[in-house]
Amino acid sequence: MILDSLNSFERYSDLHKGFDKVYSFLKNNDIKKLEPGEYSIQENDIKCIIWEGKGKGTKQAPKMEVHDSFIDIQVLLDGSESFGMKDRMLCDDKKFTPYDAEHDIAFTDETPDNFINLGIDNFIIFFPKDAHAPLIGDGDIRKAIFKVRY
Repeated sequence: MILDSLNSFERYSDLHKGFDKVYSFLKNNDIKKLEPGEYSIQENDIKCIIWEGKGKGTKQAPKMEVHDSFIDIQVLLDGSESFGMKDRMLCDDKKFTPYDAEHDIAFTDETPDNFINLGIDNFIIFFPKDAHAPLIGDGDIRKAIFKVRY
């Protein structure tokens, strides 16, 4: 997991072969002005999803999720969002729902070990080893989610 300011994303562009394309997309598009929806950056390998919706509250963390095929880069554009997280290796495999390959996701009822608050224009990168619970917060949330094939 990586947490940083969007202004610093360039320093991570060499970390993974798809991150340079995410950086180019960020430089060439004002993501705050994009309409909600999905934007293809590299067919089948990299996309940006502009998402708007309500947080799932703060009383109980939503189910944690994991991905096998894609890295999540989530950028908070408006609102307030926190994430629960736990090292996937510390999760009990028996508590995971069956992996959905079409949507690259499985869920677990495990309790997060840590919570991270994201500020506006901050980003967080979740790798396949990172179980994470998004959308912890109240009120409206607007964010960009980049999916980069692992």
